[in-house]
Amino acid sequence: MTRMLAFVAALLLTAITVSSACIANISAPLQFTIEPSRDAGSLQLRFKRDRNGHSENTWDSSFRATELAGLDVAALDGPGSRPIRFTLSRDAGRIDCVGNGGNAMARGTCAMVPNAEFNRFLADHGIGAPSEDETFGMIALNVRRELVDALARAHYPTPSVEKLIELTAVEATPVYIGGLSAQGYRPKTLDGLVQFAALKITPDYIGSFVRAGYSNLPADELVELKALNITPEFIAGFERIGYGHLPVDTLVQLKAMDITPDYVRAVAQGGALPSPDHLVQLKAVSDDIRKR
Repeated sequence: MTRMLAFVAALLLTAITVSSACIANISAPLQFTIEPSRDAGSLQLRFKRDRNGHSENTWDSSFRATELAGLDVAALDGPGSRPIRFTLSRDAGRIDCVGNGGNAMARGTCAMVPNAEFNRFLADHGIGAPSEDETFGMIALNVRRELVDALARAHYPTPSVEKLIELTAVEATPVYIGGLSAQGYRPKTLDGLVQFAALKITPDYIGSFVRAGYSNLPADELVELKALNITPEFIAGFERIGYGHLPVDTLVQLKAMDITPDYVRAVAQGGALPSPDHLVQLKAVSDDIRKR
């Protein structure tokens, strides 16, 4: 159980790290570079800033040229060097960039312009005004109005700007939120929703357990199952050898100890099936001996 909780914590830390990386202090002027992307038809755009004489990456992503309004692709791809400009617009604001480019490469500087209308929309929904750093984070992760509306429809608590960034980072989209609601699931807190999305607990995943005879699983049990990658197929393997409808906490113990149906067969050797508790004890002892 301790390992499972640590795994969940690591996933959530990853989600928070993603958002934190995108809201690094951007008080210094933004610089950009464009390079060819590994994805055909895309450009690799990197924003960075200079701090104390060192360059720090703040955002690096691939874009279709059509997402960068005003970019002259022919000028960018042509030989030599010539002025280029483009604008990246999203709900939270826009980033206007100017520089020089050629031979599919470019560099220059950018200015960020918050979207006053979007900020009024946040205020109308009881969400505080974003800081400059938070505005950049929302632009980078593409936080959208639709997310705020979806949270309100599902009767979640009013999110902070930081929570909107976290939810977007773990892909808690309006479709995802609506799908969970359709399955009868609504984590009690926004942190719980972040946890669900970070673990990719999807409506399909929940439905697979319903079909396997595990209906109305509490949210915390779904988290335990998904954190350890316990699937209906894993459960079916134990049912085939004689363990019917094992409780979730037992399944979690078996998976955490790497106890498989093949291991059970080796222990039983054609005789009576050991109890799950006995299997856990045997595996713990055998693992301890092996470590010595």
